[in-house]
Amino acid sequence: MATLNYKHLRYFWMVAKTGSIAKAAAQLHLTPQSISGQLSEFGESLGVTLFRRAGRNLELTDTGRRVARYAEEIFTTGDALLELVRDKDLTTAMSFRVGCADSVSKLIVCELVQPALALSEPVRLICREGRLDSLVAELAVHRLDLVIADRPIPPQFSVRAYSHLLGQSTMSAFATPALADRLGPAFPACLNEAPLLLPGEDFAIHQRLLRWFEHIDVHPDVVGEFDDSAMMKAFGQSGTGVFFAPTVIAPQICRQYGVVVLGQVDTVIEQVYALSTERRMRHPATLAISALARDELFV
Repeated sequence: MATLNYKHLRYFWMVAKTGSIAKAAAQLHLTPQSISGQLSEFGESLGVTLFRRAGRNLELTDTGRRVARYAEEIFTTGDALLELVRDKDLTTAMSFRVGCADSVSKLIVCELVQPALALSEPVRLICREGRLDSLVAELAVHRLDLVIADRPIPPQFSVRAYSHLLGQSTMSAFATPALADRLGPAFPACLNEAPLLLPGEDFAIHQRLLRWFEHIDVHPDVVGEFDDSAMMKAFGQSGTGVFFAPTVIAPQICRQYGVVVLGQVDTVIEQVYALSTERRMRHPATLAISALARDELFV
């Protein structure tokens, strides 16, 4: 099978850019005869006509223009590669690519990932956010080192990956001080007919909260469901309704969003998992995250 001659491709690319064999030869520090001969060989090897004469200059054919676009991408990518390997900061820093499921509190993710940036070896953190199914797919093809999620890998996902429980937390209800005063102190009875901001159906905690309300015979007014935990908190900050979040980050939530805790629900638990292709976690950044979760965050 014929292979592409990249030296000839570069000569073609330079002629295409300059519109002249003489100009390309000057830039490449070669003779025009050498360029002309190898350009002919390149066209013959591909079995196509790349140029046609336009006066004293050369003009690309339609096929030549398509080949030139590919050549532009190839050599631009090559130049980027050279810049990358020459950048000492990028080549010495260890890459750590983390996927964060939409259903996990960004405050928890931030707390968990901080130790990875404090390692003795420099770490370049790359964070991705999205739905759990797309993140697990990225993990399966090693585009991510770790996914932080609120549940283990669902059994219907046919990927070779493992679920590591980092910790769990009870849930607390939050509201602005004005809304809290209006609802009164009798938690959880005060939530009956209260405006409620509910996590979306993709959240593992969604059904647990609904079952808890049913169990205690309290019926809030669900005014909104959110697939993004940060957006739900932002609406809570505006006074739109009560929202629930993990108790372990209650102080940060109160400080950041200007809300107060209405009460804690000990029977509704949110879990946080690290999803990895490793049966036993070995990446230094992953081990640092696991240690913080075990020793500080979820205690």
